[in-house]
Amino acid sequence: MGKRRENGEGSIRLRKDGRWEGRYTVGSDTDTGKRISKSIMGKTEEEVQEKLRTAIISSDITGGKYADKLTVSEWMTVWFETYSKPAIRPSTADSYYSFMKNHIFPNIGGMPISRLTSLNIQMMYNNMKESGRIRRSESITDLTLSNHTVRGVHMLLRQCLGQAVKERRLPYNPVDGCKPPPKVKSDIKVMPQEKIGVYLKTADQYGVLPMLFLELSSGLRRGELLALLWSDLDMDNLTISVTKQVSARKGELVVSLPKTQNSTRTVAISRQAAQLLANEHEKHPDNPYMFPSPTTGNMYYPDSVGRLHKKILMKAGMEKIRFHDLRHTFATLALQNGVDVKTLSSILGHYSAGFTLDTYAHVTQKMQRDAAKKVGKFMKQATAAHVECCSSV
Repeated sequence: MGKRRENGEGSIRLRKDGRWEGRYTVGSDTDTGKRISKSIMGKTEEEVQEKLRTAIISSDITGGKYADKLTVSEWMTVWFETYSKPAIRPSTADSYYSFMKNHIFPNIGGMPISRLTSLNIQMMYNNMKESGRIRRSESITDLTLSNHTVRGVHMLLRQCLGQAVKERRLPYNPVDGCKPPPKVKSDIKVMPQEKIGVYLKTADQYGVLPMLFLELSSGLRRGELLALLWSDLDMDNLTISVTKQVSARKGELVVSLPKTQNSTRTVAISRQAAQLLANEHEKHPDNPYMFPSPTTGNMYYPDSVGRLHKKILMKAGMEKIRFHDLRHTFATLALQNGVDVKTLSSILGHYSAGFTLDTYAHVTQKMQRDAAKKVGKFMKQATAAHVECCSSV
């Protein structure tokens, strides 16, 4: 039975085949005067409702109905569904949707984009910084929002309104006149070299030595590590192909492409790592996953490995560090042992060597100081005889 909606909102009905259908009017035939309708299909009523709303707004925008009244939320919804969502990862789409739902729409969503100013946006940033945190429980008293989140909203708005400028819906991008809070670098913790053996010995007790040995000797992102298949391992050339990653989205595992284009790469591994992997393969030769969960036999959930990492640290009596800091540990030790930045950048799958250099500036600065001392010692020895000769004149 069809579900009638308000005028201009279309209608939704459950079909006999179990799918939901939404219908909306896009205009009328110039010859017959009959209405022209379009349909949208979906598995759930909620899915069709969202698609229907987007389609109607898009149709109205195309027809010029909102020439002066198109609101931020209306334009942003169409932009997100049409330009942004098809080109980004599901986890990124979730973050964007959260920014829109929790911050942008409640603050400036009802404003026409034609009247939106830099001042409006800047005031939103300031309010977000002071009290923009979502109170999900009564125990939360600090409502200040991180610079990272405000900068994320800033980036999202800049992209969205930038497209409006390209389509000449706006004469300029009001975001360009705003000043987001400064970027704050997250603290990088590195596992002390002398503690790595203790950590791996404890990992062996939990049955995950090959996985964590590979992490510390390759610097893979957690999602990349957990998505590895035995078919990704080349024992002859001692390499691993990184072509995918796994993440948890709404309680389900989602396998997708790596984080960036440069993240799809081939990583060389040590013979010791290869031997550990060969031993691991013998334990479950028929399972395609390199590191299957002992509970499900499927890929590990990333959070499960994070909790396991914490247990290992606690049992080993070590300082708490994030799982991601194992990647930082690999990168730091690689630089300290003579691996050049460009090579390290390709191993880590960074988009540029400049990003790697910026991320590990604390390491390279120390290396530069050590290099300066070595050069100074060399120059002192090389010029000693000449300096003594000159000083006696």
